[in-house]
Amino acid sequence: MRTKSATLSAQGAQRLRLPGLALAGVTAAISGVSVFVNSYALHHVPRADVYTTVKNLVAAFVIAGVLLGASALRRSDKVRPSNHSRAHLGLAQIAALAYIGIVGGGVAFILGFDGMAKINAVSAAFMHDTLVIWVAIFAAVFLFERISAWNIAAVVVLIGGAVVISGGIGDLSPSSGLGMELGATVLWGVEVVVAKRVMARVTPRQVALVRMGGGSLVLVAYLALNGALHGLFALTMTQLGWALFTGLLLAAYVGTWLPALARARAIDVSSILVASAFITTLLNAATGHPLGASTALGLSLFALGIAAVSLASRRSRLPNTTATPA
Repeated sequence: MRTKSATLSAQGAQRLRLPGLALAGVTAAISGVSVFVNSYALHHVPRADVYTTVKNLVAAFVIAGVLLGASALRRSDKVRPSNHSRAHLGLAQIAALAYIGIVGGGVAFILGFDGMAKINAVSAAFMHDTLVIWVAIFAAVFLFERISAWNIAAVVVLIGGAVVISGGIGDLSPSSGLGMELGATVLWGVEVVVAKRVMARVTPRQVALVRMGGGSLVLVAYLALNGALHGLFALTMTQLGWALFTGLLLAAYVGTWLPALARARAIDVSSILVASAFITTLLNAATGHPLGASTALGLSLFALGIAAVSLASRRSRLPNTTATPA
């Protein structure tokens, strides 16, 4: 039986739970800061594959530490484990976690940084922004999420804002690099749907550990196969500092993204994440990059898109008055 203090603690935590859409906003803010910081970090670490591996390893260790701390706290308060942690996982759940760890946390990252090395950054950013389109398609088909006109409008406006701010879509002529970026984006789109489904049986923190831990092992294996494993041990203190900082940001991103996905529709969460460029743009402006007319237009489009997502999310929770009573 739970102690009185444990019960009160659980009730307090429940009251402090942010709604999924609000938590997705926190994730978008973290993502915006992370993109800004990474733009500086990549100047200090010459190999993107080594840098990504170290960063992901840091995130995996941070998430593992949080899980261990939460487990110790439950034991000290004699709190029963949640239904998630006691649930028996079937083959479908195991396969889903394997996909998240191997593909979402590993293979997609490899495709992403290999593709980015072959095309310009604007094209790569645009391909990643199309993630919300793939999520919308997969969520409608596999999660049976209702994609309303407001959702479509939000996606169009948000991607439009990202394109305006980045200065266009770059060169989208067929190439191996563009194919890699598209492949990574589609794989991450599938991951969103798989993660949404598996979190009915597994906690978001556990999924986060599988994603970052399993993905890090894949990335280490990739470096070993390419003869670049020594790069992990040749980083300077400055480079390690950048990797540590961005790894902490990545842990915060995954640690808020998955709970947001568990609490809200996949299409709504993914739409909000597109607006992370809003934060990046403001940070660039704060460091001396002037805000032109096109930037102001892009920021306005982001604001409209977020409002449309909020309206679509609110309408999706309204009761269906035309449904036949049970």
